[in-house]
Amino acid sequence: MTVQFERGAREALKIAKLANCDEAVLKSHSPTCGAGKVYDGTFTGNLIEGDGVFAKLLKENGIRVRTEEDL
Repeated sequence: MTVQFERGAREALKIAKLANCDEAVLKSHSPTCGAGKVYDGTFTGNLIEGDGVFAKLLKENGIRVRTEEDL
C-alpha cells in the first residue's frame, strides 16, 4: 500500500499548497498522518518513532503538523 499512500500524499500536498496552508491537524498514530509516533503496521497497537507518509511530506515542505492530541 506504500505506493498508494505516497501518491495520495503528493496529491494532498498539491491541494494544501493551493490553499496556502501553513499548518495541518492530522490523525495521530496513523501510518499516513501520524506525527512523532505511528503504528508499526502489525495491527497489534505497537507504536514506533517516526512520521506517517503525508505528515513527513508536509513537514518537508514547510507545513507545520499537529495531531488531534495536540489540541
